[in-house]
This record gives sequence, C-alpha cells and structure tokens, in this order.
Amino acid sequence: MADRVIETDLHKLSGEWLRKAGEAAPEAKKFLQGPQRRRFEFWQAVKIFRETIYGFRKLHFVGPCVTVFGSARFSEQHRYYQMARQAGRYLAESGFTVMTGGGPGIMEAANRGAKDVKGRSIGCNIVLPHEQKPNPYVDSWIDFEYFFVRKLMLVKYSYAFIVLPGGFGTLDELFEVATLIQTGKLEHFPVALMGVDYWKPLVDQLRLMVNEKTINPEDLDQLIVSDDPGEVVSGVTDLAMKRFGLSYGPECEPKWWLGERVGRWFRSWK
Repeated sequence: MADRVIETDLHKLSGEWLRKAGEAAPEAKKFLQGPQRRRFEFWQAVKIFRETIYGFRKLHFVGPCVTVFGSARFSEQHRYYQMARQAGRYLAESGFTVMTGGGPGIMEAANRGAKDVKGRSIGCNIVLPHEQKPNPYVDSWIDFEYFFVRKLMLVKYSYAFIVLPGGFGTLDELFEVATLIQTGKLEHFPVALMGVDYWKPLVDQLRLMVNEKTINPEDLDQLIVSDDPGEVVSGVTDLAMKRFGLSYGPECEPKWWLGERVGRWFRSWK
C-alpha cells in the first residue's frame, strides 16, 4: 500500500464518504458473521497481522500525536468544522502531529488546520465498499480494511484526544479511549470534548453514571469540555508536556535493512 498522489474534488469528497459509509468492506463483513472455513479465517488472520505491522512501520517516526475524532458530515461552512480547523492549527503550533481518520468533515478540518501552519498531518483511512479517498490535507495516510486495526493506530501514537460532534463511530472511539484509560491499559492522557451544546446530554448521562456508581468521579474529571480551541489545546499541551513530555523515550532511528530510509515518507518527515 504505497503512498499515492491525492487527486480529489473537495466538493465531491463528502458525498463519496456519505454513500454507504456505514457498511464494512465485503470481506471484513463476512469475517464478522461467525465461524467460516478454516482457510478463510487463516488468511484473515494473516491480513490482520500484515495490516497491523504495516501501521506500526508507517507511524513509527511520526512523533507525538494528538488524535482528533469527529463526524465526516460537516461542511466547510459549519461552525464545528471551523472549530476543528482552529484546534488543528493550534496543535501543530504546539509541536504535535495532528492525526485523524483521514476523511472529510471534522477530520479534514483538523488536518487542514495543521497544514495552514505547515504542521505535520496524517490520516488513517478506512476502506469501504465505495472507495474512500483521504482528504487533501494529509502529508501521508494509511488505508485500513479493519476498523479495529485502524482504531488501534489512532490510539497507540497519541498523547491526547480531542472529540468533536459525531455519530456512532465517534462515540465508539471516545468510549474506547475512556475504557482503556479507566482500566489502566492507557495512560491518563487528556481527553477533550468540543461542542458543549452537542455533548451536554452525554455529559449529563455520565454524571448520572457517577451518581449510580457505575463509573468513578475521576473517570469524569479527566474530561476537558470547552468550545474554545485555545483553551482545549492549552490544556492538552500542558498535561502532555508536563506529565508525559513530548517524546516516547529514546528517539527511534530508521534502519536501512528494514527499508525505512526508502520512500517519500521518511525523507519528508525526518
């Protein structure tokens, strides 16, 4: 899955994503329909492993990321699009790589904000029955067939998560992150909700859950809720830099014998 030159019509992109965007790729759909022939399941396991390793190699040198989640359905004129674009700009200015699902709407806006200030911007694109194209503001992207592998990459390389209004997929991503933090599988990285009016019913539900003791008060306290991109990014940056730093440890050097010095990805990012 080599990098490709992105040639797309911005006005048509959102429409392409909306067509059957809720359907899984045919093979992945069959995979989730219970036991299959052993040969089929073996090759699915091989494909999942290959896709995972490819994601690890591709994202190994991206530096500290913040992942921005949100709906693909908002147009450029929508206030949430503008909010995400501003957040992407501030994140890039703070030294973060902006990571998204690579599509239109909120994802495009965050990537676009990073590119406005010549920051790093990447996307993890999901392959659907009608071929989906990454937005034109990513430096590079990865195509994933499996949602769970894609979600792993969106979480693994990030120091913080900013969640703007979205649908089922956005909620899935938000609660995946919250569950990983709650259970100690993930560090207490900052999680921010932007779009206060949109998220108010959810925040009320979370408070009810605290009252009913199905979650702990600290599970809710970790959330930053604000419509101010500057406030959100400042909070994310302060926590990420003071608590975790901007490095994963010793800097990872590419290995020539793994082919990591070859190609546009390494040359343009090192």
